[in-house]
Amino acid sequence: MTLGQKIAWDDTILPFQLDNADIRGRVARLDGVLDGILKQHDYPNAVEALVAEMALLTALIGQTIKLRWKLSLQIQTNGPVRMIATDYYAPAAEGDAARIRAYASFDRDRISGDDPFSQVGEGYFAVLMDQGPGSEPYQGITPISGNGLSASAEAYFAQSEQLPTRFALTFGKSTEKGGAEHWRAGGIMLQHMPAASPYAEGGGSGEEGLLLPADILDGDDEENWNRVNMLLDTVDDLEMIGPSVAPTDLLVRLFHEEVPRVFDMQPVRFGCTCSEDRVRNSLSIYSAKDIEKMTTEEGIVTADCQFCGAHYRLDPKTLGFDAQNPPDGDA
Repeated sequence: MTLGQKIAWDDTILPFQLDNADIRGRVARLDGVLDGILKQHDYPNAVEALVAEMALLTALIGQTIKLRWKLSLQIQTNGPVRMIATDYYAPAAEGDAARIRAYASFDRDRISGDDPFSQVGEGYFAVLMDQGPGSEPYQGITPISGNGLSASAEAYFAQSEQLPTRFALTFGKSTEKGGAEHWRAGGIMLQHMPAASPYAEGGGSGEEGLLLPADILDGDDEENWNRVNMLLDTVDDLEMIGPSVAPTDLLVRLFHEEVPRVFDMQPVRFGCTCSEDRVRNSLSIYSAKDIEKMTTEEGIVTADCQFCGAHYRLDPKTLGFDAQNPPDGDA
């Protein structure tokens, strides 16, 4: 593979379908996206790994959904990592890149060891979908699985959507010849095509009574699902993370007997939607007295974007619903 081909597959999501098994999927590779997300913050290694994993899950899930605006994933826990929030913004037009952003909130003093998931305590995994103006946002929540973040995402799809779903993910710091050390991530998502479910009311066989694929599938569907998952079990981390193996070649290697069919590749980029106007709008609900409490000794109001690190310095007289001197000059 040439250098150009390697770069072409970085920061992309490749949709595919296994026609012989009635299963769809995605292959994702993240490189520059993670650099954009992580360079804004001084995260410990374990926190960086968790953010990388959440960003990869967000890329895979976001591209799967018929999305007009935004998908958000979030975990809230009682562990050292209190929260990780990610956003996936659908392409504004055909051919445009999707955008991903992410950040983590954590107690640095409680971070211990290098195992990322040990920094996550009990809590919940949430999926939020917002299709934009004129639509009602959707939120689904499932407990965080003791088996990891990807297992939590699988439990969400089984429980909330009754769609058997499997993630195979890998991520870590990579150093290529002549380059600096940086984070890379790669993964594969499998999902059974929607169909009538044989599941009856009652607890599932998973953790805390959650549904598992075996609770949802039967007959040929169950056999196909198990066979394809056994094939996915043979994947190597270096095959997923790249860049030496193209996703198309990987699909042929794993699933050639399932007749893989690929669709248009989706580029993804790091991107944030913050702006001074958005900051002003968020402060428009406050009175002058409230704004005064936010004003620093320098006589300004400051705001920082948790996602991209942008720093805003604003004149307090231009803020709030009773601003004396709004930016447009209208009192």
